[in-house]
Amino acid sequence: MLVVMDQNASQEEISSVVRAIEAQGLVARPIPGGQRVAIGILHNQGPVDPLWLRELPGVKEVIRVTKPYKLVSRECKPADTLVHVGDVSIGNGHHTIIAGPCAVESESQALAIGRLVKEAGAHLFRGGAFKPRTSPYSFQGLGEEGLKILAQVRDETGLPVVTEDPDHEAFDLVEAYADVVQIGARNMQSFSLLRRAGQSHRPILLKRGMSATIEEWLMAAEYILEGGNPNIVLCERGIRTFADHSRNTLDLSAVLVVQKESHLPIIIDPSHAAGRRSQVIPMSRAAVAVGAHGLIVEVHNVPEKALSDGGQSLYPEQFEDLCQQVQVLRRQLTP
Repeated sequence: MLVVMDQNASQEEISSVVRAIEAQGLVARPIPGGQRVAIGILHNQGPVDPLWLRELPGVKEVIRVTKPYKLVSRECKPADTLVHVGDVSIGNGHHTIIAGPCAVESESQALAIGRLVKEAGAHLFRGGAFKPRTSPYSFQGLGEEGLKILAQVRDETGLPVVTEDPDHEAFDLVEAYADVVQIGARNMQSFSLLRRAGQSHRPILLKRGMSATIEEWLMAAEYILEGGNPNIVLCERGIRTFADHSRNTLDLSAVLVVQKESHLPIIIDPSHAAGRRSQVIPMSRAAVAVGAHGLIVEVHNVPEKALSDGGQSLYPEQFEDLCQQVQVLRRQLTP
């Protein structure tokens, strides 16, 4: 249920409606909009009678929300959410490029790549300090040392940093260093982690699970929003299918469906979808063409020596070419 307040409703009238909802044993979640405030009603075990709500001062209308995801849906919030990371905006009207190595390997490596992607046009720097891997024998990341290196990259380049949190236990540490906390595909339905992300003051980059439906993905985002954190960026990174011509199958139709169903921004990770360097730039162009709000791309100065995912990492000159192509394509697509 969604209570839409009148455009001229006072703060006292909004607070009064919240108190009235909570007096019924329900949870009221105010949702500020461009012109008016809406109040979402959560945790109701059955239908809520809208008649008494319509009579409260300042209430314009009461709308039933039909989707299983409430706060994430456009029924609840028609206007697009714009997520701010420092001076960078992610969402409607913006195309944000996040770039960097799969893993932070050393101070010199991260700083060198940070300078290169900043010069080429990246808006945020990505790098894994913790690397949850399929094999326990693969490089697992530098941990807190890697987080400290990411902070150095931010201090030197001015780029906000994005890094993955591997589990609930490490969240406080990652949150202390990162500007955006990433929840990876394998953790998309780690519900304790999602609840912790809902309490965070950092924006959350939520990747789609390898076999997750769009509804399951949006329900994972609902956990975060329900916890009180509205700053979520969705990331499509390919899903697992029978095909073997790429690591995963990039579902570009997800951009269209998400933008219809939800107000949250959505970006594309062509690197993990493709798993092959040769596919990254073409898939990035396709992501721009379909209307994604940004890209998160792996870049390495010496990919052949990378400790993680070197085969899908762009060379610096390729990333520079990608940024130029994105700019041209966006100009062509802008009405």
